[in-house]
Amino acid sequence: MTADSPLVYHQPAPPYFVLRTAFLFAAPFFVNGVALPFFPVWLRSLSMTDLQIGLVLSVPLLVRVMTAPVAGVIADRIGERADVLIWSAGLSLLTALAFFMGGGFWVVLIVYGLQGAVYSPYVPIVDSIALSGVRRWGFDYGRIRVWGSLSFIVATMMGGMLIGRYGGGIVLPVMAAGFVLTVIAALLSPKVGRPRRANAIPALETPPNSLRQKDLQLLLLGVTLVNGSHAMLYAFSALYWQQLGFTGTQIAGLWSAGVLAEVLVFMVAKNIRRHVSVFTMILSGCTLAVVRWILFPLGTDFFWFLGLQCLHAFTYAIMHSGMQGRIVERVSEDREASAQGLYFFYTGTFTAFITLISGSLFERFHVYGFWAMGGFAFLGLFMAVLGWRLQPHSLGSGGRTRESR
Repeated sequence: MTADSPLVYHQPAPPYFVLRTAFLFAAPFFVNGVALPFFPVWLRSLSMTDLQIGLVLSVPLLVRVMTAPVAGVIADRIGERADVLIWSAGLSLLTALAFFMGGGFWVVLIVYGLQGAVYSPYVPIVDSIALSGVRRWGFDYGRIRVWGSLSFIVATMMGGMLIGRYGGGIVLPVMAAGFVLTVIAALLSPKVGRPRRANAIPALETPPNSLRQKDLQLLLLGVTLVNGSHAMLYAFSALYWQQLGFTGTQIAGLWSAGVLAEVLVFMVAKNIRRHVSVFTMILSGCTLAVVRWILFPLGTDFFWFLGLQCLHAFTYAIMHSGMQGRIVERVSEDREASAQGLYFFYTGTFTAFITLISGSLFERFHVYGFWAMGGFAFLGLFMAVLGWRLQPHSLGSGGRTRESR
């Protein structure tokens, strides 16, 4: 049976499934809405160099790529995926509180690395729970996922205003409050039970056949490399915009504009897929990412960056929605958390590597280092095109079908 063969599921959805899953997305994205734009600002307040900032931001990403896939397989094997969320949220909160103990570069590096390890399973498992709702009861993934983006906007605007009033030190307590929300959300998570087909592979085996299809692997590599090309934006955009004289509120507005564009896409993603193929969604996102990073260093005006930030609707949201749609088509539900873990693994690997070198690139070439991000995005586009050519029924595969097993 193929992964996209419909299976009848007779049990009703858990009560308030959409509301509870929306909260599951909202809580971690509140954390991300503060950490992504403003954690580098806090690191700068500790007098860290660009190279040190790049290193601190890359370490948790490197750690996550080792832990997320294993956590995904464990979540597939145990009776209830939500149990992993409780452990992840609780341990993440402890690491957030550890920052208040103070310390220099090495202490921050170690604690942030530990946080990356324990926090890594949270969002991929939330994605797998949401996609179980899509498979079993026909819920709209985009309309659930959009609440994470809205939460990100609220957190970013709040962070920008608070930093303008209290300085970079306010980042830590707001992040800790966000981790409290992740604990509450995990405790309220809908229980969807074991995947519909038993997972029989050991945790350290290679991915099952449905995850090792060449077209799917190339698409995953291409999309996640484009995701990784955002690394310099995440690490240094707020610092660069501060150097241009933008206020905390303006910086928050730029970040929020990108996420608002993302929100609009997620709200209509299901309708988009009725008229546009997943490959068109993926390839358009990859292409516009190349354009976005080439144009980034060429302007200094607030509205220039506002327009580029709105391209996030394509360089992330449409591309991500298309990739999730392809996963639903090609991967069976018993491998769902494993697939999300693999997606997270590739994204984390590329983002960690690019973040690590972006510190050196930004220190040496300043904003023109974004052209290197355009190069990474172009390589991702190339891989995605190869994946499109190798898809079943495509000319690149000679018209043969290939069942996902």
